[in-house]
Parts: sequence; structure tokens; C-alpha cells
Amino acid sequence: MVFGLGRKSKKEQDAEPDESSASAESGDSTRAASDDTGRRVNGPFDVSEIASHDGYVDLGALLIAPSEGLQLRLEVEEATQRVVAVTMDLNGSSLQLQAFAAPKTEGLWDEIREQIGQSVGSQGGQVEEVQGTFGTELVAKLPAGAPDGSQGYRVARFIGVDGPRWFLRGVLGGEAAMEREAAAPLEDLFRRIVVIRGDSPMPPRDLLQLRLPKDASVTPPPSAPVLEEPERGPETTQIG
Repeated sequence: MVFGLGRKSKKEQDAEPDESSASAESGDSTRAASDDTGRRVNGPFDVSEIASHDGYVDLGALLIAPSEGLQLRLEVEEATQRVVAVTMDLNGSSLQLQAFAAPKTEGLWDEIREQIGQSVGSQGGQVEEVQGTFGTELVAKLPAGAPDGSQGYRVARFIGVDGPRWFLRGVLGGEAAMEREAAAPLEDLFRRIVVIRGDSPMPPRDLLQLRLPKDASVTPPPSAPVLEEPERGPETTQIG
């Protein structure tokens, strides 16, 4: 598994659908199936539902299960230098992750879907709600220029899960946005994610803090993630 850093400029952020604020708003929340103790059985999981952090890549608010061939990129907001998202790259597809604080008594996913739909529509795109692995999902298409100069579309599939005082949003890009079979490996990794909300009071819709792994600054053993030189991050949230 490999680590990389990407940076998002103000220009790139302005061109994206308004998902940060939209990334934390909803009503008809999709709740994960749970057993008789209230614990999720399918994931993603809350940190209270796992026995140990061992075996995970610790990115602060998110614990990621390693997988062969998986590359992780942390996206850094240029203006503030804070880490705003982590993107998984696997088999030519991508899954961008962001986690948000949420109210105790209600979910955010319904309202987020509505806002993303409005944002995509304002940019000349189209959205469709579909039923998927994690409940109601949103497939979005935005106009985009093809390499040959013709006009085409970029497709992204938005998935969301409401947890205890947190909301986790994923954006699938590449083949995984259009083909369920191609999405299966990334969906499995999404299901194994652990969210650490923390006990500090936070306004709903605030991003939970992500960070580099604690040992990323030292030379890791061969089996550990490798930190690459910073490079421009993918425009995953730009529907691609």
C-alpha cells in the first residue's frame, strides 16, 4: 500500500459541487443493519464497535483496513493546509472519503443528497437516486470535455452512512461509479472503515479531523505504507 499527498487549490474547490456543506445534511437517513446489542453488523463501524486499532492505518478520524494494491492519498486544502479528504485508489477506480460530525438524534444523508443534486444541476449535470449496497445512493453526471475535444460526462456515485454522531460520505469514481462489479472491492473497503468521532463538542456538518499516520515521517518497513512526494490531488469530488 502506498501513501501520497494531493493539494486542492481554491480554484479547484470553487469548481466542485458544494459537497462539504452538503456533505452533512439529511433526513431519511440510511441506517446500517445492527444486531440485538445495537452494533453494526455490516459496517462502516464506530470505534466503539471494534476491539482494537491493530491492523488499521490510523488517519485520525478514520481507520482504514490495508489491502493489496491499495493506494491512499490525503487531499490537503491549499488555503488552510488541513487534510480534508482521503482517497483510495484500487484497480483503476477511486473512492474519496470524508467524515463529518452529526446530530445525536437525526441523520444527514437525505439533505446532503438533495444539496448535491442542486449543486450538480446548477452546473448543467444530472443526478439519479438508486438503491445500492448502502441504501439510497446518488449517481451524478457532470459535463466534461473529452481528450479529443468532444463534450462528455464525468460520472460519480455518492454513498453515505449515518453513524452515532457522525456521517461518512464516499464518492466512487472511474469504473466503480458505473459498474457494480468494478465497485465491489472498494465497497468492501468502505464497509470495513472505522470512524472515530471523538468526545469533543462539534457543530453538525463539521469535518472530522484527518491526519497523516503518526509514523509517516520515518522510514517504514517494507510492508508498511510508503509516503510519496506530494503531488496534485485527483479532482474526485469534481465528479470524476
